[in-house]
Amino acid sequence: MTRASPWWTPAVHADRRPRLLQRGRIRTAFRRWFEDGGFTEIEAACLQVSPGNETHLAAFATELVGPDGARSPLYLHTSPEFAAKKLLAAGEERIFSLGPVWRNRERGVLHHPEFTMLEWYRTGEPYERLVADCAALVALAAETAGAKTFRFRDREADPYRPPERLTVAEAFRRFAGIDLLATVDPDGGTDRDGLRAALAAAGIRTAPDDTWSDLFSRVMVERIEPRLGEGRATVLCEYPVPEAALARPKPGDGRVAERFELYACGVELANGFGELTDAAEQRRRFEADMDEKERIYGERYPVDEDFLAALRIMPEAAGIALGFDRLAMLATGARRIEDVLWTPVAGGEAS
Repeated sequence: MTRASPWWTPAVHADRRPRLLQRGRIRTAFRRWFEDGGFTEIEAACLQVSPGNETHLAAFATELVGPDGARSPLYLHTSPEFAAKKLLAAGEERIFSLGPVWRNRERGVLHHPEFTMLEWYRTGEPYERLVADCAALVALAAETAGAKTFRFRDREADPYRPPERLTVAEAFRRFAGIDLLATVDPDGGTDRDGLRAALAAAGIRTAPDDTWSDLFSRVMVERIEPRLGEGRATVLCEYPVPEAALARPKPGDGRVAERFELYACGVELANGFGELTDAAEQRRRFEADMDEKERIYGERYPVDEDFLAALRIMPEAAGIALGFDRLAMLATGARRIEDVLWTPVAGGEAS
């Protein structure tokens, strides 16, 4: 098999360049949109004490060497979230960040170890406001790139139509015939055996050592995510509390949280929250996730104590992270994420 020419060869670059220029125009349009909306752009430090405390999130580790030779572990951040929330605690009200983040063990058509994340926060506003933001930005990306429709593989979506809203429970019923919330308690507890039985009845494979979260993820990946964002974008909302580590519970129903994800053409684009500000509950969730990470991967990341301290004075807020490269990919008609990256990371290129 002939190896493809590197991205830096003149012929390959000439083919890639139109999409890269479109990416730049989208980036400029987004910055103008946020500035017109009264947002302040921030630049979060990329080196952090903790890269995040989600079970399956893998970070790049490094070391800080002081003038005296003392060494301290640090990580390239997987999101500017912790830094941004500290700024909310400091008094910022509307902020956005558009810059690089890093995630290890991730490379493929839709994944890259270094990518651009757009993250923004609104204090004193409900998380539903972020849904409207997402709809506006999807349409703006399409308009800026001159796209009439989004296409990925065999799916299409109209970026100008208002997104469909679908709860996770509705999606489980519609696409898998499973009553998900019957396996979640009001206090956030879960019934693993009940969910396993529901998967078996739906013809979905299970393993004896599957956790409730493993089973949840299997249904999402096999039955639900491929069906989202067909015809128009989908906002998948009201995630079960065990699958929303940084979101607050929904008032009136402790089984679900104020979390949503945005999909188009089966591609996950964004992840939004009504932010959890209970520091004690956040610590409990972090520790549970790190226990699970240690069980699966044999490692754990430290908890950022400054972040937990900041949560105690942080105002009520809604925040969201959007994969800018994925949206640029859909808007420009690219077939893989590396087609809209100016200089992809060397080695292991996605095919």
